[in-house]
Amino acid sequence: MRLAPRALCRAAQAAWRENFSVLGRDVARWFPGHMAKGLKKMQNSLKLVDCIIEVHDARIPLSGRNPLFQETLGLKPHLLVLNKMDLADLTEQQKIMQRLEGEGLKNVVFTNCVKDESVQQIIPTVTELIESSHRYHRGENLEYCIMVIGVPNVGKSSLINSLRRQHLGKGKATRVGGQPGITRAVMSRIQVSERPLMFLLDTPGVLAPRIESVETGLKLALCGTVLDHLVGEETMADYLLYTLNRHQRFEYVQHYGLGSACDNIERMLKHVAVKLGKTKKVKMLTGTGDVNVIQPDYSAAARDFLHTFRRGLLGPVMLDLDVLRGHPPAEIVP
Repeated sequence: MRLAPRALCRAAQAAWRENFSVLGRDVARWFPGHMAKGLKKMQNSLKLVDCIIEVHDARIPLSGRNPLFQETLGLKPHLLVLNKMDLADLTEQQKIMQRLEGEGLKNVVFTNCVKDESVQQIIPTVTELIESSHRYHRGENLEYCIMVIGVPNVGKSSLINSLRRQHLGKGKATRVGGQPGITRAVMSRIQVSERPLMFLLDTPGVLAPRIESVETGLKLALCGTVLDHLVGEETMADYLLYTLNRHQRFEYVQHYGLGSACDNIERMLKHVAVKLGKTKKVKMLTGTGDVNVIQPDYSAAARDFLHTFRRGLLGPVMLDLDVLRGHPPAEIVP
């Protein structure tokens, strides 16, 4: 839902913050041991692989992809799947495709694996990529093996399960979840198609050892690729509010019953906490003894704000909008 025209006009004309303070947090480091081990196993499995499907979040099509994938896995035919298209504002999809093509990515598919939307394109596209590859020498072996890669929590396992539903009429073969780190190892082959006979390898999500910028790290965190507590829910909620205001997306005002758009995260989280009944008792020491005071639970309110955004209840959003339009990146202040 959008604001009423008059309220929307006032919100659009408001003076929003011109920079974002990360309060000294380093959100650009998160490379657990299982990630490094997973990448090495992927490299060792390459000789079995005919094609690579890279899955990424459609809300950040131009940010956050792991450059190590291109360096270590780049010799095989490659398809980029931009998943969670239902959560992304794709009004400028053509510009996204042009930017990606300029980066050498000619094979791109947008999907929503929850509803199997556009997933039917994948197996025919992969088959064509393999058979047109100059390394294609099939001989008597008529089966295909595809490796599915990507950063954490972009829907790799959901894609595999979606392909199985569509082409085999079968249910889940891999675990899925709303947090990064569900898949921890390169798994055994999973059949997803009979004709052609095709198997996929699910792999753990792997972030770059050093994310290119703090803002990219924050975008990845908003999309759930980093565990929230490693960055801080309130920091992420503040960056989300900052981003929504910059992009003039004010659906949060109506969702939470705010009187107007807000640029102060503490004031907004206080309102959300009170509205949702997320308060806690805090013991305060005074001159006359201990007193219990009811305070808003800012962390709980921040978690609700983040989960509301991730469920798409604030409308579709393109977190890479500034990158797409060639605007300078947000100024991140330590």
